[in-house]
Amino acid sequence: QVQLVESGGGLVQAGGSLRLSCAASGRTFNSGAMAWFRQAPGKDREFVARINSSGTTNYAESVKGRFTISRDNAKNTLYLQMNSLKPEDTAVYYCNRWGTSYWGQGTQVTVSS
Repeated sequence: QVQLVESGGGLVQAGGSLRLSCAASGRTFNSGAMAWFRQAPGKDREFVARINSSGTTNYAESVKGRFTISRDNAKNTLYLQMNSLKPEDTAVYYCNRWGTSYWGQGTQVTVSS
């Protein structure tokens, strides 16, 4: 069993920054890949970024160069640093243990123009 709790969302102006956190508990955090997804109103949930246990990262093209995913295995925490935010980044952001059905409750990010 894995529990995931996201935090750090909020309202920010275009061009601003936010850092999301995902606190994990339960099964060993540092043995698997973790990811961030997002879902905008009326749209399907989409992949944002992934990090594996050795720190290798992958990003959606839409966020490459602006977002940075990282993890602190000692704290069992996943992060998403989001810079140069755009209105189209507005969505509920979810963390996920890659390849599983373990999801957090989500945190709302709203970017105003």
